[in-house]
Amino acid sequence: MLYRGNGGLDIVGRSKTWYAVFGAALVICILSMVIRGFNFGIDFEGGTSVQMPAAGANGVIQTGQVEEAYAGALGFPATSIQSAGQGATATIIIRSESLDIGQVIALRQALFDRFQPIGTSGTPDINAISDSAVSASWGGEITQQALVALAVFLVLVTIYLSFYFERRMAFAALVALANDIIITAGVYSLVGFEVSPATVIGLLTILGFSLYDTVVVFDKVRENTRGLLGLTRRTYAEAANLAVNQTLMRSLNTSLIAALPLIGLFVVGVVLLGVGVLGDLALVQLVGTIIGAASSVLLATPIVVDLAMRDKRWAAQAEKVAARRAKAARRAATAGGAGGEPDASGPSTDVLDTREVAAAGAGRARITAASGTTPRPGARPGARPGSRPAGKTGRPSGKRRK
Repeated sequence: MLYRGNGGLDIVGRSKTWYAVFGAALVICILSMVIRGFNFGIDFEGGTSVQMPAAGANGVIQTGQVEEAYAGALGFPATSIQSAGQGATATIIIRSESLDIGQVIALRQALFDRFQPIGTSGTPDINAISDSAVSASWGGEITQQALVALAVFLVLVTIYLSFYFERRMAFAALVALANDIIITAGVYSLVGFEVSPATVIGLLTILGFSLYDTVVVFDKVRENTRGLLGLTRRTYAEAANLAVNQTLMRSLNTSLIAALPLIGLFVVGVVLLGVGVLGDLALVQLVGTIIGAASSVLLATPIVVDLAMRDKRWAAQAEKVAARRAKAARRAATAGGAGGEPDASGPSTDVLDTREVAAAGAGRARITAASGTTPRPGARPGARPGSRPAGKTGRPSGKRRK
């Protein structure tokens, strides 16, 4: 039923439930960002990064041992110490505040004296311990460029949706995008993953995916509501809900196909290689894909319906639909009271639209005018001129057949 688009899920009718769920998620994420903040990487805050092989002359080097050696050599703890990779390619990554040349030399010597890391030659080598310094201004430039790119993207999206669809759809799409950004950033704050340039790139990527899913749903909403103001078959909310049901499986399949490789990337980046660039990129894209699909279906369309119902034209059309259905229900109840079987399922869905009735009458009138005759009283609609009225039987008067 979901594949045929007639699952009948009342998604728009439960808009208050979806608003409450997304509202609660937004509150939690905003509080986490305000209270916990973000774990910005060295690329944004600046500092010194030291890297060495995880294999030493005395066995595999553990991160806890490196923490002790770092504090013993410099007198203060490192910002973060992580293990990345497995086997022969496993490494230890140390990130700290900016160190001067003397501190870097002292740290490298202390690490070599204690762990004897194995170099490319297969023997302990102090040159296997590398260091690099990152300026905080570089991270600031990345942040500024990301914000500029985000602002340009939102402006272009607003212009496109306003011309291609409607202003209320453009507004709903922007609300859904803002929801995706805040929740994705809030998850990063809750989990405590390091925010790196890969995180920013992944965030900009999922915005495009979320917008694509929203446009697909809105395009179907526009198709279902085209010319609906002059009809009384269904309301704007019902037409929009039908559009969501018709595109639901497409949204789910697209999101699932996009999420599977991201899950694999996350497992490889976090479990196998350690929390690094792959883990940062995979987490933001995985969370953004799931939230983007959910907001396109459960948030954007209900917002469009609520804004449309504030329009007097759509409100009047909804009242006409309700009046037509009430009239059909009264007729069904009257027929049931006269001895017929009442329709227990509610108003009949076979009641013709007023335009269809008018079109049928106009068609019969054209047929009559073309034939040049006037139908007899009681004649069947569409009967040939000169045919017997309905209900008459027997042979015409004249000579009796012998």
